[in-house]
Amino acid sequence: DYSLDMWSLGCMLAGMVFQKEPFFHGADNQDQLVKIARILGTDELMEYLDKYDQELDPQIEEILGRYTRKAWSKFVHIENEHLVSDEVIDLIDKMLVYDHSARILPKEAMKHPFFAPLMVSPEGEAKACGG
Repeated sequence: DYSLDMWSLGCMLAGMVFQKEPFFHGADNQDQLVKIARILGTDELMEYLDKYDQELDPQIEEILGRYTRKAWSKFVHIENEHLVSDEVIDLIDKMLVYDHSARILPKEAMKHPFFAPLMVSPEGEAKACGG
């Protein structure tokens, strides 16, 4: 199961694209979850917990709060807009999913349109980046 690796790769990719490293920067495990929930939303987190019959520690639930999912476009600014494309946003969105079973798989990620410039042509030649 590579779901944790895909989460980690999504965090790194988001950090590089949005020029915010680390992308989720919590002071400790509890604060880390709050940082993630502020971006991915608490409704999605609660759905994940319900699906797997899990409960949050009351202390975490107390500090968590309620957040709606933030649009990835909120992280785009003048300094990083040259790094942002619909394809990379879609890939990040498929990597940064609470439910590990719903995350994109490595084989699927390798076929994602974001990587199209790196795909090998039928003639066996690697395409150059950018076309």
